[in-house]
Amino acid sequence: MQGAVKKEGSFTAYCKKKGFDGVTDECIAEGKASKDPTIKKRAVLAETFRKEAKKRRKK
Repeated sequence: MQGAVKKEGSFTAYCKKKGFDGVTDECIAEGKASKDPTIKKRAVLAETFRKEAKKRRKK
């Protein structure tokens, strides 16, 4: 996944701009519903990273 995110924290910045405290489930859902394809991709990537992090915590 190295190099997958060109600008570190870009989706976090998007979420904060939209009024969220950070990357939340609600922000991810809003990002996935966005008309902007870049935001959609970032939201899906954030969701994937979140799922992977949860898997690692279970071990």
